[in-house]
Order: sequence, then C-alpha cells, then structure tokens
Amino acid sequence: MTLPAPAKVRRAMFIALLLLWELVPRTGLIPELFLPALSSTLAVLYQDWRIYAEALAVTLYEVAVAMVIACGGGIVAGAVVGGVARLRELLLPVFSSLYAVPIVILYPVFTAWFGVGPESKIAFAGIYAFFPVMLSTAAGIRTIDPQFILAARSMGATLTQQITRVIIPASLPAVFAGLRLGGALAIIGVVVSEMLTAAAGIGYLVTLNRTILDSPRVFAALLMILILSVAYYMLARAIESRMVVWQSAERSPKAVRGEVGVPISAAA
Repeated sequence: MTLPAPAKVRRAMFIALLLLWELVPRTGLIPELFLPALSSTLAVLYQDWRIYAEALAVTLYEVAVAMVIACGGGIVAGAVVGGVARLRELLLPVFSSLYAVPIVILYPVFTAWFGVGPESKIAFAGIYAFFPVMLSTAAGIRTIDPQFILAARSMGATLTQQITRVIIPASLPAVFAGLRLGGALAIIGVVVSEMLTAAAGIGYLVTLNRTILDSPRVFAALLMILILSVAYYMLARAIESRMVVWQSAERSPKAVRGEVGVPISAAA
C-alpha cells in the first residue's frame, strides 16, 4: 500500500485543524469565551487591521533587533568558544548551565536596567535567543572533520580561507539549527515581555483584551504571533536550502537515483 506524501498529510492536517477551530465553538462543545470561532477571529483582524498592523510593526522591530544581537553575538561567541580548546573547556559548561536557567525570571532585572520601553524587551529577547545560537555554532565547529582543515592547509590555504571556505560552510547546518530555535525564542521573548510590561506590540494586545475577556481579539493576536513564527521558520529553511546546498542534494530523489536522472544500475 502506497502511503500518502508527507506534504499532502500536512495539508490535510492543517485543513482539519482549521475546520475544527470553526466547528467546535459553533457546536457549543467549547464556549466561545474560551475558543472563539475562526470566522470571528478573522473578522476581528479584518475590522481592526490597522491596530494589529501597528502592533505587528512594533513587535517585528523588536524581534529584528533582538535577532541581530542573538545571531551576531551567538555566532561570533560560538565560533571563538568552539574553535579554541581552552575556551571551550572553560566556558562551554558555563554557557550550557546558563541555558538551562529559565531566563524569564530575570526580566525584572532587565526592566530595572533598561526601563519598560523597547530596550528592555530587545535585550531580554536577544539574551534569550543568544544561547541556542552560540551553543549550536560551537557544536557545529567541534564536529568539523580535522581532515578538512588539514587538507586545506596542505593546499596552501590561509587562515582566512580556512575560515571562510572550510570552517564556516562545514558548520552551517548546526548554525542554522540554532538560528531556527533562536528566532523562535526571540519571538517568544519579545511577546512575553510585551505581555508583562508594554504599551504597544502584539503581546500588549493579548494582555489588554484578555483583561476585558474579549476572546476574539485575544485569539486574533495569537494568530498573528503564529503566522509570524511560521513565516520566520519558512524563511530560515529557505535560506538554509540555498546556502547548505549539499544537504539539499543529499535529500533530493535525484541524488539517490544518480546524476541527471540516470539510474545507478544503468550507470554501472
């Protein structure tokens, strides 16, 4: 029996989820106070699209700056810690331990340092997303085959060429895995901080409408957060598929059958 393609299964699950979101509140199985129908949520988005667009712009700005901090600092720190043996032995256990600490408990410290404006949210989300990017980069550099660097040296490659043409490309899969997780954590960090102390942003709309029990507007904001997270994930995967070309080739059916569609048995 031929199994359906994974893409078709995902589409069917997505459609089923949307149908359940619409039908379950309509049938009264769950009161609309707790789960408004999808049509009611979309109607609120259409009616108040200017409000949600302005809030999304604020959240996008904070997420973008936080990602610059997390990605830039995380990749540089991960490259240094992963590439230098002494620093790796000294600092990697420290960073791993800090990553296990729920950093949300430190948010009052960020507000005390930076105030309740966007600076505290950017700093909090940037630090929150820094650790997975840094640890993934360090792990990716550690897994590089030393024979690659030895071969590059034997061919006369300079240190800059070794970094740009061997070390960075070989560590890209692990780096992108950290970037995907770091981006998700940056979005979470910004939204959570907006829910705690803010006067703008998607998280602020969630808190504002939750206090007055306006469920459709709460779920409209949650839908915006979901769309933002999925859009970031798809963008990161698209960039990864273009930059890490050898992985895409390994996963493609053509790479399994042989070059230019020629079966391996025929080529032999």
